[in-house]
Amino acid sequence: MSAAEDIDAPAESRGRRLDIPKGDPLDGAGQPGGARTAREARAHLHIPLGPARLRAEPAPYPLPEGPVPREELDRLRRLYRTVPGYAAMRDHLRRTGLLALCGEPGTGRAWTGLALLAELSELAGGGVSRLGAGIPHGLGIPHVADAALGSGIPYGPGIPYGLGTPHDSVLPPGPGIPQGPSGVEKTERGHGYLLELPADQADFAVESLLDRLRAHFAGHEAFCVVLVAGGPAADRLLRGRRHAVPYEPPAAADVLDRHLTELLADRPTGLLETAHTTARRPELAEALGLDEPRPGEAARLAELLAAHAEGRLSEERLLEHCRSFAPDQARAWFLEAGRPGTLPAALPALRAAALRIALAVFNGSAHSLMAEAAELLAWELAVTLDPQYAPGRPLFAARPGASLATARAVHGDGVEDLGDASVPVRAVWFEGRRLAPAVLHESWDTHHNLRGPMARWLRGLCDDPRPQVWVRAAVAAGVLCARDYLYGLVELALPLARTDSPVQRMAAATALAEASRIPEVRPAVNGLLRDWARGDDERERETAALAHGYGLAAGSVAASLEELGRIACADDGRTTSYGVLRLLAGSEPETVLTALTRWLRDTRRPRRDLALLTVLRAVTTRTSHLWGLCEVPELEPYAAWPPATAVLAAHPECAPRLAELLRAALTWARSAGAAEDALVGWIRRAGGDERQLTVLCGFLPRLAQDGDEPLDAAAATRIREVLEAL
Repeated sequence: MSAAEDIDAPAESRGRRLDIPKGDPLDGAGQPGGARTAREARAHLHIPLGPARLRAEPAPYPLPEGPVPREELDRLRRLYRTVPGYAAMRDHLRRTGLLALCGEPGTGRAWTGLALLAELSELAGGGVSRLGAGIPHGLGIPHVADAALGSGIPYGPGIPYGLGTPHDSVLPPGPGIPQGPSGVEKTERGHGYLLELPADQADFAVESLLDRLRAHFAGHEAFCVVLVAGGPAADRLLRGRRHAVPYEPPAAADVLDRHLTELLADRPTGLLETAHTTARRPELAEALGLDEPRPGEAARLAELLAAHAEGRLSEERLLEHCRSFAPDQARAWFLEAGRPGTLPAALPALRAAALRIALAVFNGSAHSLMAEAAELLAWELAVTLDPQYAPGRPLFAARPGASLATARAVHGDGVEDLGDASVPVRAVWFEGRRLAPAVLHESWDTHHNLRGPMARWLRGLCDDPRPQVWVRAAVAAGVLCARDYLYGLVELALPLARTDSPVQRMAAATALAEASRIPEVRPAVNGLLRDWARGDDERERETAALAHGYGLAAGSVAASLEELGRIACADDGRTTSYGVLRLLAGSEPETVLTALTRWLRDTRRPRRDLALLTVLRAVTTRTSHLWGLCEVPELEPYAAWPPATAVLAAHPECAPRLAELLRAALTWARSAGAAEDALVGWIRRAGGDERQLTVLCGFLPRLAQDGDEPLDAAAATRIREVLEAL
């Protein structure tokens, strides 16, 4: 198309000339590293979970309080796998009468404790009893039950329960401490006792408690194993190393094998091998979504596999149950965090909950980003629980890495993408791909009062200029909006869209596009964006243009292009051309080029300008800066190239339309100067890359000649000079 074909050419030549658009609407805040971050965020959060109706069946262990039946101990001896350090634990328990096992629930601590007690009590002629959480008064241990409270609630003038109180004082019953019959009336000689400390046990009271327990059981020539969950109390004990040892669970494969052998021992030959074969199938591992099931989960899985091998459980139900493992873990975590009710006693549990939620959003990212986000969320949770209390931060960790263990997380070497380069980081991730969505969904769906602090936290993260932060927060916000659109719209999308921060508006667009993946939510998002596009609020109109750049909200790329064409009539083209260019770097470039060609022939100047600006951007922008919310594997090898070159390499059939568009930009007076500069820069950049130069050299003949219409002489001269200089 020549300048003569433009009906407004004379007027345009006297009007404002088009310039090459500089950067994106965020002035670069979404560019370097955004592609990798968005890809990782999608990968971690777009995992379907099991139906909410499935719940874990009660595990057979730990045993009910009271004496452990002989048949149960016999079964334990058949199934138990010795854990690392077992011999040292047994010797310490025999010598001192007390051992504290510090580890996470579900890792087999109770089984190890019962195995140790069964071995020693059998030699001493005694039995084994389980005390549960807390110490019954019936044991006859004076004032130890009071020390076990350890809640930090003052008793008398500034004296916490169990600390420095007279031995003849009578303290009222404390929360979480059983006061009625427990099946254990007194401490018996040679007997073994398994005791689990409450999850909210205060760390300052735990050492005093264990000292009293050790003195009591040693005096009665009995044995006691104390189970301590990970947290401040465990850290304090392990730092002192007097009675405590860190617990390392047995391998899940060994636990699974022992339980399957037990469950199928008297069944027909071949069922055991069938169960083992099923356990090794990739679809079962994918359904579990856990890197290494914990011993309790392995035992539960063995029951499911045995039932499936015997024909009592269908394939579909087996996988359905397996998909419920990660949600069950998330549910257990938040039930545990809900016990403490006041600050500062609740802070450890709130920090643990904040860490798990932050890890769900930042799974796989740099540990420093996740840790800072977790502290920000912990503050939001704390001031929500008690607005008059301003929590601080602990400056030093008792055991670095211990907090990650409470979240089933590990750290290791990773990289963060900065656009032109990647830097090494200490990365952190869940030990299971299904844990991140399970935690995010459980916190949002089940605990309504968590939504307020989580929404404030995500909005704050969406104002961070680093794409490694705001992109993850925006994708997570979109996932949550999709689960409850009415709440998410008011608390997440609208506040972000109506701010003066361009990063937050881009985050709002990202969140709305992400939410529109759900078919039931898409019409609501599309309707909202349509209203914004036709409204007078410039911020909302810009957010709508950015959202349509992902090609999701309107239901198709073609529909998004139609909306962007309408928005262009009220926009200067900077934002809308960026949205169109993002679609060009997507999965349907030919659809975009067809729309650009149509707009170029439109009688309305805003649409022609939109086409021209998009073409100028296509040869000056880096493809990786145009990341979207859908995978485009065909463009991955060309991520560092301009979109025009990348599209030519991945979709050679697009060359004729792209040549027509660039030729028009070079020949129209309104855009010729900017197009010449853009083309020269395009060729010069390709000169440093043999692959790019090959693609470009194959394309330039199309650009230089359109039938009998030669390229403008000045433009041809400049291109020739650049090529000669390469």
